[in-house]
Amino acid sequence: MFDSIKPGQTITCTITKAPRGEGRISTIERLMRRDPANAKALRRGHRRRQQTLNVYNRGNRDWTSRVPCAKVVRVVSGQSWTMTFTADLLPDFKSVEQYLSVKSA
Repeated sequence: MFDSIKPGQTITCTITKAPRGEGRISTIERLMRRDPANAKALRRGHRRRQQTLNVYNRGNRDWTSRVPCAKVVRVVSGQSWTMTFTADLLPDFKSVEQYLSVKSA
């Protein structure tokens, strides 16, 4: 699948079948977060959480109540994203290749 794709090339990935294992799901989510639109949404959410951080005093020390980050990506069949392929991602793609369809964009 990756014989014709060179590092630095833009690829489009589509989920053909949703995996059941938690490890495979987290691998695909990690790959989906490399999409520029998803990365931008994560950065904006992080900046917003930092701006609205609730700092309160407890025992004369500052404590914070942190809001958990949003789930920006969802692993469902038919979902697609675009990203730049790098050689260090090849083991991740090999481990979930039965669930993905990859094309050069």
